[in-house]
Amino acid sequence: MLKEFKDFAMKGNLVDIAVGFVMGAAFKQVVTSFTGGIVSPLIGLIFKADFKDLKYVVKEGTLNDAGEKVGEVAVLYGDFITNVIDFIIVAFVMFMIIKGINATKKKEEPKPEAPKGPSQEDLLAEIRDLLAKQK
Repeated sequence: MLKEFKDFAMKGNLVDIAVGFVMGAAFKQVVTSFTGGIVSPLIGLIFKADFKDLKYVVKEGTLNDAGEKVGEVAVLYGDFITNVIDFIIVAFVMFMIIKGINATKKKEEPKPEAPKGPSQEDLLAEIRDLLAKQK
């Protein structure tokens, strides 16, 4: 059982998937830092606020003794939009990578079709003829 698991784990596809997953997670960090450090501040200039801090306050909170706001209920749409931008960037880059890979793959030549044998009707006609000769 241990040998079977080792054979399964060391198959090329599984190792490729693991490498792709690690690279994808690292790429996601790059994109997140790009949108958080470059895109969000630029878009924040339009709204005159940090883009990630944009929110719609449903219920105002109160200040506690330490001066912290507690009990606030807010919809954090700025953070959501930032994550959507992250997703779009990652999806676009993955699309371009797959498109590039597909373009470099050698187009498979269509396999020649095997010569077809006699049809079912031809075989039945032969059987009929043979049976007719035996009578």
